[in-house]
Amino acid sequence: MVASLKLHSKAAALSEEAKRRRVESKSNKVSPKKKPKTESPIVIRRSLRTRGLPPDFSSGNGLKDEFVESMIKGPKSPSTPEGSKSPSLPEGPLSIRDRVFLDKILGVSKESQLRNSDKCSADDEVDEKKPLDCLIKRESRGGVEGSVDLGSMTLNAENIARIMPGRIMNLRFFPCIDSTMIVAGDKSGHIGFWDVDCEKERDGVFLYQPHKDPVSGILIQEFSQSKIFTSCYGGSIQLMDAEKEVFDKIYSSESAIFSLSQRPNYVNCLYFGEGNGGLNLWDMRAGKEPSSSWPLHEYRINTIDFNINNPNIMATSSSDATACIWDLRKIDSDKPKTLKTVSHARAVHSAYFSPSGSSLATTSVENKVGLLGGVNFEDLSMIYHENHMCRWISSFRAIWGWDDSYLFIGNMKRGVDIISTACRKTVMTLQSAHMSAIPCRFSAHPYKVGMLAGATGGGQIYMWKSC
Repeated sequence: MVASLKLHSKAAALSEEAKRRRVESKSNKVSPKKKPKTESPIVIRRSLRTRGLPPDFSSGNGLKDEFVESMIKGPKSPSTPEGSKSPSLPEGPLSIRDRVFLDKILGVSKESQLRNSDKCSADDEVDEKKPLDCLIKRESRGGVEGSVDLGSMTLNAENIARIMPGRIMNLRFFPCIDSTMIVAGDKSGHIGFWDVDCEKERDGVFLYQPHKDPVSGILIQEFSQSKIFTSCYGGSIQLMDAEKEVFDKIYSSESAIFSLSQRPNYVNCLYFGEGNGGLNLWDMRAGKEPSSSWPLHEYRINTIDFNINNPNIMATSSSDATACIWDLRKIDSDKPKTLKTVSHARAVHSAYFSPSGSSLATTSVENKVGLLGGVNFEDLSMIYHENHMCRWISSFRAIWGWDDSYLFIGNMKRGVDIISTACRKTVMTLQSAHMSAIPCRFSAHPYKVGMLAGATGGGQIYMWKSC
């Protein structure tokens, strides 16, 4: 009976039908087409910075919006003379064609010369046999010292200006009583001037680019302020001569120049830190090569400063984590010996003598400000201060005010910390709603007590004044 139903044959037929349907469904599927392999080569993208090219403001919306527009809409922006915009600098002297700028510099220089001339003629104790530059330096330093009322120092909106596009490395007040003028240098080799007293119809900012590398030093001739020396990491020293209306390269080296200074009473001599720890003395009257060279440090010299009471005493700071005091009369060319060495755990970015010459302040990345004083600088104190900074700003450097009482140094909270040398700690911080960036480099006006300029990584200068 079961055989008559033919169950086995029907099951085999159903199995064959199922297999046939599966094969047909597979054959009806459309396989995706493979994309042909591209024949174009792979392009490796490189930034403009790594290719040594200037930034392209037409691309990169973040940079364009935040930086370029702030340059245009800021409170004050630079008036760039012809020839200062191109990153590829022309060979030979850079001409200065802005008549307003030249007249201002020459006017400031003339005022200074007349003031110093009147001072010398009115001084009954002047020795005519002494060098004129010696008399000038003595007079200028006598007008510096003064106690400042910290609570009266304020920042107003009209005393803020963006004078250059890059991070400011150095800045100086012109040493004049009747005018307020600032010169600064940035990471791109620009030299900017800000005439703070300029009329409202002009911004008072003038910008040039005599260098193509970071500016490492600025020197203003005390008696002839129409002549300004600048140095850069590219190994060159430029002289801006307003009378000749040019920036002229007067020294060139294959090694970087990291610092520049001038010994009091020696207006024809320049001291500059070159290469890894070398110090050069160049007497410009003797030729185009340094007169003397000394291997003072293992790594670069960041600052050079001279004691106003004894110009033979010099202080240097270095990335080898030391700050040293030297006697120029006793420096041996082979094995220089220091009078005093201050050791830090990390790089020392500055070492400056106080206005009286009796103290020395050092600033290190290890979050310490060193203070030396006493007889032969034997007393050493280490004061804590947060000196770590981001890569977009210059390193903090503590500077002296108008006497030996206070040191001024920036902080990461957009303020200016004031360190008391008597209390050995930060006693006050200058803050303002107008501060929109971190001040990292400072200059105190040599004649106007309470006038302090702070520079930022975005090319801005904030000028505090005592009311």
